[in-house]
Amino acid sequence: MRILLAEDDAMLGDGLRAGLRQLGFQVDWVRDGEAAERELASGAYAAGVLDLGLPRKDGLDVLQALRARRVAKPVLVLTARDAVPDRIRGLDLGADDYVIKPVDLHELGARLRSLVRRAHGQMQDSLRCAGVLLEPAARQVSLNGEAVALSTREFDLLHALMRNAGRVMSREQLEEQLYSWGHEVDSNAVEVHIHHLRRKLQPDLIQTVRGVGYVVLRDPEAA
Repeated sequence: MRILLAEDDAMLGDGLRAGLRQLGFQVDWVRDGEAAERELASGAYAAGVLDLGLPRKDGLDVLQALRARRVAKPVLVLTARDAVPDRIRGLDLGADDYVIKPVDLHELGARLRSLVRRAHGQMQDSLRCAGVLLEPAARQVSLNGEAVALSTREFDLLHALMRNAGRVMSREQLEEQLYSWGHEVDSNAVEVHIHHLRRKLQPDLIQTVRGVGYVVLRDPEAA
């Protein structure tokens, strides 16, 4: 899943971006509050990690502006401001989680997955549909109990579709979920990945809605 990281400290930001990428996240990194607000208001990200002491616009002001614009994107505040009034204000302004630096990367990854899961109304981390089980934390997929090897892009594409089960997603929306800044995208990349997923999994798991995009239908037994 694609995450926006807003952090002005170069060393910390580089470390967080590298660590989250190792956990399977696609990460874009901005270093000031105006850029954070602009990017989080777009539809490209599943969630944001927001420092508060940002130049050009403080993180709390960013959060307040986003919620005033009815941007419901999950936002995790990651900051050194550990005073109780700061935490209360951040949560009252619309933060979905508030974590004090330093944080363990695996905990940060788990918290982000939890935020995104709750935003999609999901009770459990694992996703199921038509005999397919996807486990985001372990980045594993199985079909009827048998492990299936997927490439990184195949896994991320399947995760995006299953996370949005019942919702048709266009090629452009899927590309936004799969690729962070600096990655060139072949014009038929999504179609190629979907072809491979259909071959490795159920042929009818991913359905094409002609002229619109692709959808994984909700599995009543997984609800």
